[in-house]
Amino acid sequence: MLAWSKSIGRCTVSFISVLLTQLALFLVPLFFSASPILIQLTLSALVLVVVLGFGGWCKRLLGFNASAPAFVFCSIFFIWGVHIAIVRQAISPVMDVLFNVEMIMLIIGLFRIMLKDPGFVVSESFSLGKLNDNSVLGVQTHNESSLLQMRARYCKSCQTYVQGFDHHCPAFGNCIGQKNYVLFMVLLVGFITAEISYIVCSSLFTSKFRVLEETRVESGSILVMARSTLLFCVLQVLWQGPFLIWHVYCICFNIRTEEWVNWKNYPEFQLNASSLSGENYQETSFKNPHNKGILQNVKEFLTLK
Repeated sequence: MLAWSKSIGRCTVSFISVLLTQLALFLVPLFFSASPILIQLTLSALVLVVVLGFGGWCKRLLGFNASAPAFVFCSIFFIWGVHIAIVRQAISPVMDVLFNVEMIMLIIGLFRIMLKDPGFVVSESFSLGKLNDNSVLGVQTHNESSLLQMRARYCKSCQTYVQGFDHHCPAFGNCIGQKNYVLFMVLLVGFITAEISYIVCSSLFTSKFRVLEETRVESGSILVMARSTLLFCVLQVLWQGPFLIWHVYCICFNIRTEEWVNWKNYPEFQLNASSLSGENYQETSFKNPHNKGILQNVKEFLTLK
């Protein structure tokens, strides 16, 4: 019962955080509607930074703790609600159906990746007392050869080894490892696709109903809501796009994010160059022992089990 109470409390805080975030973004097109889109995007980004900073301050001062997955779910339902209540009246039925299908698939994908085993390694022979606490991403390493063969790393958040560990994703509340990496990439592409679809739909709405802004106050508020959610989705695409490109790079060269950041902690990624004459040191450079060529790497990713 105590765990359920904490979960409900965290979800409630996340719901309030989403409302406050969207309300803050609502102010940008409300007061700067005549400004260029780049100015509005910059202001929206600043507003998000201020809101996140305020949320962190409240967490430290008052002890409020939100749930990142709940925040993601609430944001999805908020955007979906704006689409159903406002935006859909200005688009074709086909676009409306496609967007609704995308949102349903996103929600299903979120539930799956939250519940799916990322590749947890369970073995009594792995002693946590021998771990080295030296990872930037909150991951500990182990020198067991069996762990190295599985590219398993210890995640502090999940408190277990994860095979093919890439990173711990707070937004999904789960590690990203060998068993859910493909699902993670599909979900990331799904997020970007759904956000671009909403950007297109809301742009059609704002262009079609722009004239109503000058005639009715209610219509002006509706247009501002459509624009603020459009700005929110554009900002999401701007950071998720490079994030997707990075993971495509990792797939093509068969490297994990955690391995790339902490390669100096793993001997298999180190190449010791010969020292110059008269000098007593060796220069350590990066090598990727798992790189088998782009085609083979992509094939290996697509057949992950």
